[in-house]
Amino acid sequence: MAGRGEGAAAPELDASSTVVVVGASLSGLWACEGLRTAGFRGRIVLLGEEHRLPYDRPPLSKQYLSGRWDAGRLLLRSPDRVGSLALDLRLGVRVAALDLARRAVALEDATAVAFDALVVATGARPRPWPATAPPGVLTLRTLDDADVLRSEIGDGGRRLVVVGGGFLGMEVAATARALGAEVAVVEPLATPLGRVAGPVLGEAVRSLHEAHGVSVRTGVGVSGFVGSAHVEGVVLDGGETLPADVVLVAIGVEPATEWLEGSGLSLDHGVVCDATLTAAPGVVAVGDVARFPHALARGPVRLEHWTNAAEHGAHAARTLLAAPGDAPAYEGVPYFWSDQFDAKLQAIGIPGPDDDVVVVDGSIASGRFVACHGREGSLVAVTGVGMPRRIVSYRALLERASSLEDAVALAESLRTG
Repeated sequence: MAGRGEGAAAPELDASSTVVVVGASLSGLWACEGLRTAGFRGRIVLLGEEHRLPYDRPPLSKQYLSGRWDAGRLLLRSPDRVGSLALDLRLGVRVAALDLARRAVALEDATAVAFDALVVATGARPRPWPATAPPGVLTLRTLDDADVLRSEIGDGGRRLVVVGGGFLGMEVAATARALGAEVAVVEPLATPLGRVAGPVLGEAVRSLHEAHGVSVRTGVGVSGFVGSAHVEGVVLDGGETLPADVVLVAIGVEPATEWLEGSGLSLDHGVVCDATLTAAPGVVAVGDVARFPHALARGPVRLEHWTNAAEHGAHAARTLLAAPGDAPAYEGVPYFWSDQFDAKLQAIGIPGPDDDVVVVDGSIASGRFVACHGREGSLVAVTGVGMPRRIVSYRALLERASSLEDAVALAESLRTG
């Protein structure tokens, strides 16, 4: 694989070694904790672009956006807990480049930080609107973004248009509607969540939102916006204009890899890793930025879930501290959830838009169901709404590469047992 062998061989880490972690969010923090928990006593440099201690991002579209949580509750660890890790913590620092041969990262202030081992945890950024947009057309990734969005939505009566029907867009739509906003979602695919979870869960989400007064427009794209001093409307491909006081663009994310261009690492919609999350000797990539092989996917995959980011961080520590050739493969079963209105959506595994889907418990019409996803006869994911205990029951099947037929049989035993 191109780039995998670039740079000096990775040394075994000891108390004199330095590990640099680029990215002070969930996966980066868990990598630091994993190193310390495993007994690493060397120097750990944690570099973060924001001027904040590591904080949780999923609540930005839900509890924080609604005003139910304050910023302090978002912290992943208390300042004292972070202090106990004995980190060389540098916040408000932007990394400009990686010099793999010299084993150093260059910062935008023209200084550099040398390392013996490196954790790439820079995550992803919202994909921007591809053309000029007026004020009031926003994206959401950071706490500052959430503050701006919350001030624009206000406490009722504002008209919000969400461009993109993925998890983030649908969560913001639900939160804004609960705050009293008039909300419309525009999604070019046939259903919300179609690309990330498939049409069955997507139709359930559509019904959930429409029952709460959200207008869900699918199968249509956006050609532009109306307004100069501030956004006034969203122009659909057919020429129709939806009135808008605020717009959230939620059309996906792009892995933050620009600082790695020309470094020798292999980049392909993320940092290409092997099954141990190794991108080069002594270099691992974790979380949203990592592209790695997984048994439940057709090929290398990049996952954007909270649990994946956390587990990757912990796994990175094990990989870096392993003896040469003994690093374990990452085999975690992906799990993600989304709270929208009064419903909990869940998925275990890696669902896709073209899966063979069988509803094995409940019904879509009732708003409570479990659906098993198969691909070439193999069970690859389980999704559902409002049945959390039942969904978790299928994790063991996914861990041992079971068939879709096995999942259907388990559903029958759960119903009758």
